[in-house]
Amino acid sequence: MASSLFSIVKKIIRTGTLKLTLASGETYILGDGSGPMVAARCADKEAEEAIGRDPTLKLGEMYMDGRFILEEGDIYDFLSLVKRNTTNEIFDVRMAALLMGRIAIQQIKSRLPINRNKRNVAHHYDLSAKLFDLFLDDDWQYSCAYFVPPGISLDEAQLAKKRHIAAKLQVEPGHSVLEIGSGWGGMGLYLAESAEAVDFTGITLSEEQLKISRERAAKRGLSDRVRFELQDYRYMTGRKFDRIVSVGMFEHVGIGNYDKFFRKVAELLDDNGVMVLHSIGRPKPSFATNAFIEKYIFPGGYIPSVGETLPPLEKAGLLVKDVEILPMHYAHTLRHWRQRFVARKAEAVALYDERFFRMWEFYLAGSEMGFRWDELFVFQIQIAKNQFAVPDNRNYIEEREAKLRQFEATRTPLEKILF
Repeated sequence: MASSLFSIVKKIIRTGTLKLTLASGETYILGDGSGPMVAARCADKEAEEAIGRDPTLKLGEMYMDGRFILEEGDIYDFLSLVKRNTTNEIFDVRMAALLMGRIAIQQIKSRLPINRNKRNVAHHYDLSAKLFDLFLDDDWQYSCAYFVPPGISLDEAQLAKKRHIAAKLQVEPGHSVLEIGSGWGGMGLYLAESAEAVDFTGITLSEEQLKISRERAAKRGLSDRVRFELQDYRYMTGRKFDRIVSVGMFEHVGIGNYDKFFRKVAELLDDNGVMVLHSIGRPKPSFATNAFIEKYIFPGGYIPSVGETLPPLEKAGLLVKDVEILPMHYAHTLRHWRQRFVARKAEAVALYDERFFRMWEFYLAGSEMGFRWDELFVFQIQIAKNQFAVPDNRNYIEEREAKLRQFEATRTPLEKILF
């Protein structure tokens, strides 16, 4: 019986060089012989057939379990080789049916009136703090960095991201600021300190992030005007904010909840207020999340297209004042994260185990592939209710960034997060 995995790989690989060893011991050299060789082996027939039936999910699972083995190159090299060749069609009727079933299930789940937000957030963000310390910058920014100018370090690029968002928000002393999805507090501390007398509220559903954020605010003497709360944005009431920011959280809202999200933003944003929404985006709707990411990394998440985001925003009575696309910045960010993570493999294995390490290595490598080859990007949408809430040109962004650099030069250095 022919191997279903070999049948797929034979259709895909045209350029580059792949050495594939099947469970039977048969070895094939595929491609045109160019570039460095990537050598992969299936440890057993069951793993081989599972990947052939459902590569979207099972390749990652078999790699996690040590049953799909890279003997030359690593999982990034293998995925990169595949992605460079994906103009060749591999989907058959069975795979198409599997994809449509997953789309249907995820679409239904996203619209059920069941609040799984806290559970989904805890699945990822309440992992050991020591894990995130292995690969994030010193401020623990777990979202796309901004590599302007090109070639700067990860820490510099994450600072540039905060600066760029702050410039678009135009925060002034006396403003009240809400951050929806406040992470480990880095953005909130930056906004509060750069604009001085700011009343900041950050909300999260991660108890681990909440604990660390509050500790950081206290260490910097900001607890009187920087508050972090364990709070679902959907249930916030009773006040309005001059500024709202959300960075890397919209991907967790779920496609069935965009109307609710923007209605709540409209409720919470002052009539003269400004919001900046920073999110991963895709060039067209996909209707479902990658099966591996949905099952193991970000349950309940969904990456929207700009076209899926704007209609519910406008329906909520909000105005789009600026849209910026950052096309490759997350690929650069993920490369830094992956290289840092792999360099500290022994520590990651000690925290969890080999299987967990391979799961996260696959996640980071696969995510980078998405931005390098699948046209994923990051978008920043500036939102208001009043057309006069922001200037009528973009010069102010650069001008404000220059002032923020001056603030950064005098700012007390951030302490490395301790746990």
